[in-house]
Amino acid sequence: MKKTLILVAILAVTLTWTLSLSPAAAGPITLTYSNFFPPVHTQSKLAEAWCKEVEKRTNGQVVIQYFPGQTLTKGQVCYDGVVQGISDIGLSVLAYTRGRFPVMEVLDLPLGYQSGRQATAVVNEVYTKIQPKELSDTQVMYLHAHGPGLLATRKKPVRALEDLKGMKVRSTGCSAKVVEALGGTPVAKPMPECYQLLEKGVVDASVHPVESNKGWSLGEVIDFVTESYPAGYTTTFFVVMNKDKWNSLPDDVKKTIQEINQEWIGKTGEAWDQADQEGWNFIKEKGVEVIKLSDEESKRWGEAVKPLLDEFVKKAEAAGLPGAEALKASQEAVEKFK
Repeated sequence: MKKTLILVAILAVTLTWTLSLSPAAAGPITLTYSNFFPPVHTQSKLAEAWCKEVEKRTNGQVVIQYFPGQTLTKGQVCYDGVVQGISDIGLSVLAYTRGRFPVMEVLDLPLGYQSGRQATAVVNEVYTKIQPKELSDTQVMYLHAHGPGLLATRKKPVRALEDLKGMKVRSTGCSAKVVEALGGTPVAKPMPECYQLLEKGVVDASVHPVESNKGWSLGEVIDFVTESYPAGYTTTFFVVMNKDKWNSLPDDVKKTIQEINQEWIGKTGEAWDQADQEGWNFIKEKGVEVIKLSDEESKRWGEAVKPLLDEFVKKAEAAGLPGAEALKASQEAVEKFK
């Protein structure tokens, strides 16, 4: 009888201990999300909506603490912050750590992007097809990209390539190479610093998507926008999760998050296009002059940036990376989603 009572007691203790470790007893899974966009930015609001959607569709099993405006990690170190577990999830720009993502750099080149929706579809398609090792130390949620980046200047208008020579232009990653190819002097600084750089005259210009004129209030500190579409580029944004944290999630939670990720690819692309339109409206209100290049000048700008594509392939292949494959996949995707 004593042995039976002891056995029952042991089983009761074991059951209590097991229940205490169950997800239901332990409470919801809490994740942190670091985003460099300011809280009022369209993409920041959309990222926050992603967090709420995850919480809703996991029935509160996952709760995400959202940190916009670089309040948890700065944009330049956001990716490494996710790898190191400073944040569980992070959103920032691949180009902020130039050279860290050599294959993905192909997507930021001037490939003839026409919209944010197209660019976002392209970067996700190419990533899925190529699966570059450089992103393998995190779990990619989804990627997105803005509409064509154009040249915005203060005080001095740029109507021809010659006007750009000697001008200091805020840019990052591949966009810095575009500036250099056009004859400008790139100043590699992240977007959160752009407003002050322009306002104080540290730089003469910036290359950025039209949405930034409102989203980052840059329309307040510029005087001209040159419709430099032949040299237009995009910037690839990442949303990634710490790999250990991802692997620790229940399979049903993973499935739900992956479904939401697919939906947000379309939502982010549409949001970039809508934001571009708002950016155009904003600079019109501010009296910013929009400069349209002549057909002849447009061809000159297009020719000036073509060597960047060849340079990318040559450099990537020399490093043993699939440069030619990545460029071909990107060009095909641009046509597919045109």
